[in-house]
Amino acid sequence: MEKYLGILSKCRLFENMENENITAMLDCLGAEVHSCGKNQNIFIEGEPASHMGIMLSGKANIIRMDFYGNRSIVTVIEPPQLFGESFGCAETKSVPVNVVAESDCEIMLIDIRKILHPCCNACEFHSRMIFNLMKSIAEKNLLLNQKIEIISGRTTREKLMTYLMIQAKEHGSSFTIPYDRQGLADFLEADRSGLSAEISKLRKENVIECKRNFFRLLEK
Repeated sequence: MEKYLGILSKCRLFENMENENITAMLDCLGAEVHSCGKNQNIFIEGEPASHMGIMLSGKANIIRMDFYGNRSIVTVIEPPQLFGESFGCAETKSVPVNVVAESDCEIMLIDIRKILHPCCNACEFHSRMIFNLMKSIAEKNLLLNQKIEIISGRTTREKLMTYLMIQAKEHGSSFTIPYDRQGLADFLEADRSGLSAEISKLRKENVIECKRNFFRLLEK
């Protein structure tokens, strides 16, 4: 596990913990590292919500499918982000989404019950880890509210501009998004051709500049 300490030390779950304490906690939790190939399912909708994951390398998408098979990207997971923790903490019986590797990746899986129920050894840093976990869940709730704000737009243009303005507020007028065109369409819950048309219009109107997943909002 030592080769992963660099990325784990940046993970919200182990915030304010020294490397030796992280190593001790991983042993206590029985953490396991798995490799996943591109497009491989990490979590499958309907399977037991017993584990949470930490992205160690690569990238994955959390995907929701509706009754008709339409795909929506909930969010992108990159190192050192957590995923699946909300379902386990809520004691959800099954995972309500799919987590799919967008590239070859490595993940660490931890049984959520071993975090929520301290071991008989009463590890010194277990309470700190639980606090960090609750903080992560609270942050995810804020991002979920942001996503609701974005997809509540009545038109594709409104959805796109709301998303771009949120990114600009956080990163400045120039920024790179974690989606290609299809991924952005899935995130915005919009038709890809309609999204491409709106991007072209915004470029012609000198509202934005963009190339692939790089965007710049222009001054009015």
